[in-house]
Amino acid sequence: MPSGRVTFLAVQRIAIIGCGGSGKTYLANQLAGVLDLPLTHLDSVYYDTDWNPLPREEFAEVQRTLVARPRWLVEGNYTETLLIRLAAADTVIFLDLDAVTCLTGVFRRRLRYRGGQHAEDGVYDRISWSFVRYIWGYRRTMRPRVHRLLAEHGSHAELITVTSRRQAAALVAQLRAVHRWSVR
Repeated sequence: MPSGRVTFLAVQRIAIIGCGGSGKTYLANQLAGVLDLPLTHLDSVYYDTDWNPLPREEFAEVQRTLVARPRWLVEGNYTETLLIRLAAADTVIFLDLDAVTCLTGVFRRRLRYRGGQHAEDGVYDRISWSFVRYIWGYRRTMRPRVHRLLAEHGSHAELITVTSRRQAAALVAQLRAVHRWSVR
């Protein structure tokens, strides 16, 4: 089971973070459907159709607007603006999977979508050697930074750490069961 107290009865603002290929998009699509939360994939905000990034301050401002709403689910890492989401979230799901699992996820996504942008699914698939190196070193370099940001800006939120695909599936199953029970 994922670490953290998983209740989901009063969840209104979820931030899903983790390494590329960890399953953020898939989990976000599942949770948004069950909880009926408006979903934003940060890749779809950050990149235009030609893979040009949004200017830094504009990207931050879009997130400030998103998290000012009463209900939302936002998925994406983007540690430079993570504190915006952490400050407003009531729940943070950190997908802390190993590099081999994340790289496998990236290559499976490539096989399924054949690269490119698939906004309807929230998939923005662009593989480069720098992206592969980022994934390979994520736990060594980025995870400590994420943990610091969580401690500094997200201590008020419920933190759920997921370390395997099996735990992610169990989290979705638990949510479905709790949601079914709570709407009766």
